[in-house]
Amino acid sequence: MLYVVDSVWGVTQLDDIVYVICDESPIIKTFTDTLSPLADICVEGMNSPNDIVVSRDDRQLYVADYPIWRVSVDDQSSYVKWLTTESSTDTFRVDTLSVTSRGLLVTSFSPPDLHEYSMSDKQLLCVVKMPGYVQWLLHAVETTRGTFVIGHRGTSQYNWQSAVSELFSCYNVNYTVLILIV
Repeated sequence: MLYVVDSVWGVTQLDDIVYVICDESPIIKTFTDTLSPLADICVEGMNSPNDIVVSRDDRQLYVADYPIWRVSVDDQSSYVKWLTTESSTDTFRVDTLSVTSRGLLVTSFSPPDLHEYSMSDKQLLCVVKMPGYVQWLLHAVETTRGTFVIGHRGTSQYNWQSAVSELFSCYNVNYTVLILIV
C-alpha cells in the first residue's frame, strides 16, 4: 500500500504502529503497519523535526527538533520539551537520533559529535568527538559490542569521501579515548 505524505524526515515503529515526521510540521503521523492512517499526534511547539526514534523500554517517542521532544505512545497528548541542546558550555545542532543500550544517542552534524544521554534523567553519559577530517556526521548507531558505527563525510584520504566507520570509545563523559577504523 502507498500512502502519500509531505516531505518525510523520519520513520519509526513500535509494535504495529508506524510513526512518521515531516519537514516543518508539528504533526506526528501514525499508521498501522499496513499503512492505514490513524489519528495524528500534534506536538504544539515542534517546528522542524529532523528524526524520530522510539524506546521500547519506556514507550516514548523522541523527536529531534530544537529541542528534543519526548512523546508518550500510550498517552499521545503527553509530550514535553525533553532536552535542550544549548548550555553555557556547549551548543550543538540535533540532527539524528538512535536508541542505545544505555540511552539516547544524539548525532550532531555541526559540530560533528555524538552525545549519549540517559533517558531516565537526561544525564549526559558520553561525548564522542570526531577526528578532525570528519566534515559531516550523518548518523550513528550502537553495536551489540558497545561501539558506535557512524556514517560520515570526510576521511583521512579525501575531504569529500563518504564512509562508514566504527568508533571505539569509553563511556566516561570527562575522558574519552577514541580509535577510528576506516
